[in-house]
Amino acid sequence: MPPLDGADEPSARAPLLPPHAPRRAAARLHPLPLIVAAAFAASFHVLFLSPGPSYYQSLFLSLGSNDTAAAHLRALTQRPHVAGTRANSLTAAYVRDALSSHSFPTRLTPYSVLLSYPARRSLSLSAPERGTIHFALEQETYPGDPYAAVSAEAVPTFLAYAASGSVAAEAVYANYGRAEDFAYLAALGVNVTGKVAVARYGKVFRGDIVRNARDAGAAAAVIYTDAKDYTAGKAFPDGPWMPPTGVQVGSTFKGVGDPTTPMWASSEGCQRLSIAEAMASDDMPGIPALPVSGMDGEAILRLIGGDVAPEDWQGGAAAPAYRLGPGPAVLNLTYVGNETMATIQNVISVIEGKEEPERYVILGNHRDAWTFGGVDPNSGTAALLELAQRLSELQKKGWRPRRTIILCNWDAEEYALIGSTEWVEENRAMITSRTVAYLNVDSAVHGRGFYASATPQLDELLKEASKQVQNPDNRTESLYDLWMASNTSPLIGRLGGGGSDYSSFVQHIGIPSADMSIGSVYAVYHSLYDDFIWMEKFGDPLFQRHVAAASIWGLVALQLSDEEILPFNYSYYAAELENGAMGISERVRGMPVSLSPLHKSIKEFRRAVLKVDSELKALQTWKIWAPWRSCPLKIRDINDRLMMTERAFTEREGLSGRPWYKHLIYGPSLHNGYGAEIYPGIDDAIQTAKRTKTSESWQAVQNEIHRVARVINQAALVLTGGLT
Repeated sequence: MPPLDGADEPSARAPLLPPHAPRRAAARLHPLPLIVAAAFAASFHVLFLSPGPSYYQSLFLSLGSNDTAAAHLRALTQRPHVAGTRANSLTAAYVRDALSSHSFPTRLTPYSVLLSYPARRSLSLSAPERGTIHFALEQETYPGDPYAAVSAEAVPTFLAYAASGSVAAEAVYANYGRAEDFAYLAALGVNVTGKVAVARYGKVFRGDIVRNARDAGAAAAVIYTDAKDYTAGKAFPDGPWMPPTGVQVGSTFKGVGDPTTPMWASSEGCQRLSIAEAMASDDMPGIPALPVSGMDGEAILRLIGGDVAPEDWQGGAAAPAYRLGPGPAVLNLTYVGNETMATIQNVISVIEGKEEPERYVILGNHRDAWTFGGVDPNSGTAALLELAQRLSELQKKGWRPRRTIILCNWDAEEYALIGSTEWVEENRAMITSRTVAYLNVDSAVHGRGFYASATPQLDELLKEASKQVQNPDNRTESLYDLWMASNTSPLIGRLGGGGSDYSSFVQHIGIPSADMSIGSVYAVYHSLYDDFIWMEKFGDPLFQRHVAAASIWGLVALQLSDEEILPFNYSYYAAELENGAMGISERVRGMPVSLSPLHKSIKEFRRAVLKVDSELKALQTWKIWAPWRSCPLKIRDINDRLMMTERAFTEREGLSGRPWYKHLIYGPSLHNGYGAEIYPGIDDAIQTAKRTKTSESWQAVQNEIHRVARVINQAALVLTGGLT
């Protein structure tokens, strides 16, 4: 084929005219054929010769390797690796070396932060005519456990940041430890003051359980894993469920990031609170607390007297009757913590974009684990490394992303989302101005099923991408088919909760984000049994689910990085805002509150969505029928508006009483850090108003409605690109 630029053709030098034609005619006719030929050549090259995004996306999906994912997971889970330890430093080096091996520029980013470890703990139970029971507070290994020897390196069972102290007091049963559970006890006249609250995991963040106990007047708290919720079948190693001595450890800090640097980055030489000041924060639990096994929890409940608890407070069929107390059982609890400054390390790897290197698509997973991390988080780390290998293979085939892809492996997520939060706070201005989206995967694989949460403009992208990924358990179906069969409601969750590293991106600076996982039953969460053997036997025996997790994660990333026009759809956002307003309307019915400002702002946002949808359709039509007529400035403008609209939902002052949370549409529930709320500020104010029943509190609800309406109006202006 001759060169498409026509360098060796006569037409490149002069038009083919008869010899007798005047040169004036040649001059007059010369530009048009050249322009047409050049346009045709350029469009022919783009349309037919240069591999487009869809080619590389298909190639990416074909490169999955279950062997690679399995090898990475086995290497990462050789021993327990809690944040701040040498073992976790070695996993950081492993991830860095794996990413560097693909010639991606990779670095370690350290931070000095406040972490918490147990120094001493004990728990005993005394009851009349029963004597004293001393609890071992140990998770037992099983015969043939290949990790039995290194299990001794696991951090002892504890609740990070719990207050140090000793308490000997009667036990009170508090169900799931929710605010409403303690309110029920108060209504019955069950005195919690000075007692040890005993609650079970399962409904709210453990930090909220301890905090709720503290606010109810309890002197200490014990949290256990009830067999009803965590042992519904055969226990590990014979089944996937929690063994009788299994304990869920974890953090109780309700804040986000390093406790010594609230609202700012923990960079070298920065201003800090003292450890004592940090531990005195209201975000700390403030009372001693310990987690115990289901076996120990049941032993305690057998010796609590008082009234029989309601039916929905009871345990499983084999459990004793649960009673409320207080007493006669007396718990003697001692916990001494070691709060210390420690070094954590994020791993950051960059694949620079070709056309828009200053636009970022960020993928993140954390690396630190309370024990071995077979599911949480290193199934996600293994998927990240398998995904990176595929991107390396694409590069060898000539691919370069249009926009920069950043692969992040966070540290100290388990303590308070610390690694990701410090990085976002340190790089806030750059990330805010340049990031297209953040894609999070934490516990990537823990069985069958597909689950996703996202800011709504990414809903359609997730659905369409899932149609291209094979169901790892049925090759005749797509991941989308598996997803639709799950009957999950809602189908796509929202990112208002504080459960993983998307929190800083969404709730602090307003970045469009998604979080994905493949799985169902995961009862060994945060226990000694979350290891490679559990994954190999129950989570993903063939490691095809890891491949699928990497596929959906990477495919969404490629579409965000390589598509010329960002694949955002804000119509889903408008519907979400409307549904949220309906929920608020029901809750304030009959109260002195007007939702008119909120409804009006949502109508403005809906009009903005229709306008931008019309612009997008026009651009897409232009690209199909006139691909040689490029309009890069128009595309850049609309992409910037699509990207920045999410930022407009944030407000500098943040939620009332919770200023770190800047996003006024999505944030965590006031009484459950894991729970996602739409319009969290309005929700907080309504809860307060219903509790206090004052006109001032209802005026505060009205103020929050106006605040939300203002940010929705701002988002509408950003989306349309207009000024008032």
